[in-house]
Amino acid sequence: MYRRVLLKLSGEVLSGEGARGFDSDRTAFLIEELRPVVEKGIQLAIVIGAGNIIRGRELSKMRSSRADELGILGTIMNSLYLKESLCMNGFEAIAISSVAGIPSLIEHRYDTIEDALSTGKIVVFGGGTYLPFFTTDTAAAVRAVEIGADVLIKGTKVDGVYDKDPKTNEEARRIERTTFSEAIKSRFEIMDIEAFSICQRYGLP
Repeated sequence: MYRRVLLKLSGEVLSGEGARGFDSDRTAFLIEELRPVVEKGIQLAIVIGAGNIIRGRELSKMRSSRADELGILGTIMNSLYLKESLCMNGFEAIAISSVAGIPSLIEHRYDTIEDALSTGKIVVFGGGTYLPFFTTDTAAAVRAVEIGADVLIKGTKVDGVYDKDPKTNEEARRIERTTFSEAIKSRFEIMDIEAFSICQRYGLP
């Protein structure tokens, strides 16, 4: 059994696929899915995206760095919402921001994060890496290495890894086993190349 897990989630888990904002029923379902994990004593950290608030394709005409800043702010909103929802449902949780000075969020400090995880609190990371041009996939890989996670798990809309998007391509082939090198070479879209590279470098499953 894993001792410490980093879970990467799309912001759409808080709203439903294709929807916007927050859906309390969807969020409650997610939280109940997490409950058995925490009850087993597994230390859990979460990196949340912002797909329920803002999507990259909608900002394609905007300067990339500015669009990324909006995405960063979206993840901060989601991290606070998820943290509050967890606490309302009986969990102990904190929201950590990579952006300093955000009210209600705790500034990113290694000792604070370690203390929270070690005492059974769920840590929700917001703000990505706080750098433009890096996705929340990359942020998840960075945070997983940073906290010494045993594994990085990404929740997606499909039931595994495919060579193409199975939702848009009927010929998509499911990949039962692969390596980081093959994932990078074949450009599997389950995560971006930077995230795969970090996981490969640090031996993170």
